Amino acid sequence: MLALLKRQRELIVVAALLLYPFVTYLTHGHRGREINLVDRVVLGVTSPVARALVWTCDGIGDTVSSYGALRGVRAKNLELSTENSQLRAEVNSLREQSAENERLRKAVGYVEATAEKEIAARIIGINPVASFLSLRLNRGESDGVRAGMPVVTADGVVGRVKRATGGASDVELITDQASKVAVLVQRSRVRATAAGRGGGHPLALENAVRTDDVEEGDQMITSGTDGVFPKGLVVGRVTAVQRKQSGMLLSAGILPAVDSTRIEEVLVVPALVPFGPAPPPPSARAAERKR
Repeated sequence: MLALLKRQRELIVVAALLLYPFVTYLTHGHRGREINLVDRVVLGVTSPVARALVWTCDGIGDTVSSYGALRGVRAKNLELSTENSQLRAEVNSLREQSAENERLRKAVGYVEATAEKEIAARIIGINPVASFLSLRLNRGESDGVRAGMPVVTADGVVGRVKRATGGASDVELITDQASKVAVLVQRSRVRATAAGRGGGHPLALENAVRTDDVEEGDQMITSGTDGVFPKGLVVGRVTAVQRKQSGMLLSAGILPAVDSTRIEEVLVVPALVPFGPAPPPPSARAAERKR
């Protein structure tokens, strides 16, 4: 019996501590009394345990509440991020439309200021081969585009149509090595030739005499004497003027007014000199075949 009590003494002590307040409440709960020494000991032992249990429960509740709040904040942040991305995409689209409208407005202003009936075209391809610098347009013979027609923007000369098919055409840029444009200095009216050099280099100013009135920064325009480009179109500005002691000609470059790597829309101008008979419209060709 004593051995059993020794082995279970911790359990007996705990049971006694728990039963004592319960029995005391049952016997004296109906009337108030002063707490005795045993009550103080029991309260002293059980109070830390009770506080620990309360702290643990409160902590778990706060953690669960905080986790729920964080999940809500994360979901809201994700929603706001998605909305922000959509708004940025819309702003970028509106900015792109505004830039395109500005380019078209300039082109329309140019068309209204000229007598020729220009053909508006969009660039749909770029030839990366350095030996033949060209752009592909979405307009061709069926739209009235023919080989030899000048291609311009509101800022100046781009090049001329090298070849045209039914629904597309290729433009030889003025920077191409095979390109030659008759020009004159807008300020002094000196005539010369702007020759392409390829490879992203400025145009070469050719056929200008060493004594001609040509200065750095002069604007060069088309002279209209080559039978291709109408007179008065901007070609670029003179740069790197050199007058050597020997020789008759001066050396200079021309920075093109139009950056061909940045344009998106162009105007095709009717050529000054006919390049063969115009092809009949598709309806006329069909009627001829029926005959």
